[in-house]
Amino acid sequence: MEERGPEHLHAPWRMEYILKAGKPHEGCIFCDKPCQSVSCDRDNLLIYRGTHNFIILNAFPYNNGHLMVIPYLHTSALTALPGETLNEMMALASQAIRALEQVMHPDGFNLGMNLGHAAGAGIAEHLHLHVVPRWNGDTNFMPVVGNVRVLPEALDITWEKVRAAFEAVLAEDAG
Repeated sequence: MEERGPEHLHAPWRMEYILKAGKPHEGCIFCDKPCQSVSCDRDNLLIYRGTHNFIILNAFPYNNGHLMVIPYLHTSALTALPGETLNEMMALASQAIRALEQVMHPDGFNLGMNLGHAAGAGIAEHLHLHVVPRWNGDTNFMPVVGNVRVLPEALDITWEKVRAAFEAVLAEDAG
């Protein structure tokens, strides 16, 4: 029997998160990114710019395809969002699910908001709705024992797939 050395997992994109952890960000990342040029959308992982909300891939996802629907309005209070913002947020979440179903083929989804630091919000000052694709058996020993998630696809490839699928969903809805 051949002896094997330890298996190695490489996740070089995690270094950016590790180096930034615990360091304050100047301004609000959820306000800053959509203010940048549309030409920066790929680098910023922005999928779609709506009237009141935008969709962005989570740079530190729980699973491949993990995205967020975020209002342009900087607030931590769900009750501060106007009705048209809330309506668009849910419509975009629904369209995002359809797009993710086309390219990721998940078995289910988690949708949710963590409102406030006590609720687990990483960026509590600007609320955001998480849309997380889930697959049967996607929780294994890695997150439990090793406190590590394994993402089988690079974010830029996921961005391309999800962006194209979202554009197709928008075209279906318009047609």
